Amino acid sequence: MMRLAVHGAAGRMGRRVVALAADDPAFRLVAAIEQPEHRCIGQDAGTLAGCGEKGVPVSSPWPEAIDVVIDFSLPEAVEGVVEQSLQAGAALVMATTGLSDQHHRRLREASERIAIVWAPSMSLAVNLTMKMAQQTTAALKDIAGGLDVEIIERHHRFKEDAPSGTALKFGQLIEQAFATDDQSRGIEHVHGREGKTGARGRNEIGYHAVRTGDNPGEHTIVFGMLGETIELKVAASNRDCYAAGALAAAKWLDGKPPGLYSMFDVLDM
Repeated sequence: MMRLAVHGAAGRMGRRVVALAADDPAFRLVAAIEQPEHRCIGQDAGTLAGCGEKGVPVSSPWPEAIDVVIDFSLPEAVEGVVEQSLQAGAALVMATTGLSDQHHRRLREASERIAIVWAPSMSLAVNLTMKMAQQTTAALKDIAGGLDVEIIERHHRFKEDAPSGTALKFGQLIEQAFATDDQSRGIEHVHGREGKTGARGRNEIGYHAVRTGDNPGEHTIVFGMLGETIELKVAASNRDCYAAGALAAAKWLDGKPPGLYSMFDVLDM
């Protein structure tokens, strides 16, 4: 049984991780961590998550005995989470989005000492769709008449970054699939369009961000050709897919050597 610490435990995602972990015999929740000034400090994490009292209060101190940490919080907390994971020698599932290049460098450095899974989306379906997007691009990139790729993402009104990290990852993987051997196609990433932009460039990937209501997240990848269109769409109906994916990643990390892993590794793709 893995000793689990959830950082950001009082947030929307943290609560779902706590609730799903409570029903999973692979985990024992040992810490539900929040910032010292959080209004939920002292409340039972299970009660807060709606899964019944678990005897683990939401608190700010980190325990010493942890096997794995799941972080669903804010980018400004990432440095502290990484440091605490290193001190505990615990594996880390970094599920926080909107990370900077500096955060990614820090994760790479830390992965020399602990095992880390990082992905812009913990959803198993999203990561499978990413693989399909790569394969579709590779198959059609040299089609006569050209291949146009547009990425449309929708999220809730509270999301602070645009386009989503998941959309950017789709674009990165598609750009790699466009490359021929060691030669880049000179892909240009275009964020929205307005005014008299002229004809669409042949080597563009377009991004369009929609923010509405409480949408937990959906991505549509449009592959446009002359006479045909393919759309790959993946949509979440609630947040449990992200929590379940993070827990799957945590299980997969059990016994893994230090390294920076992705959800592709978790899915063996």
